[in-house]
Amino acid sequence: MTPDEYVEAVLELVDRIPPGRVMSYGAVADALAERSGRASARLVGAIMARHGGAVGWHRVVNASGAMPPRLAAEARARWLSEGTPLRQDRVDMRTASWWPGEGM
Repeated sequence: MTPDEYVEAVLELVDRIPPGRVMSYGAVADALAERSGRASARLVGAIMARHGGAVGWHRVVNASGAMPPRLAAEARARWLSEGTPLRQDRVDMRTASWWPGEGM
């Protein structure tokens, strides 16, 4: 898979995450690892920072369920509008995590 194909694969996967659910950067990387030969949460984060504006960027969070501080307020508003399970200022990863192939 070329770098451009990997960017497209990340964005396609993120676009499939249902409203109210999330994946961590690492989970996105893991879900694509076999097909892509890549398994870097940091790379997924870089792709989301550069190209993620057209997809549900707020549905990809760090492993603790948080967003970078500069995005936290807007992400929280989007999470609330979608009914995403929260624990204080973070997504409740235990109940909100999604994996490709799960029911939507």
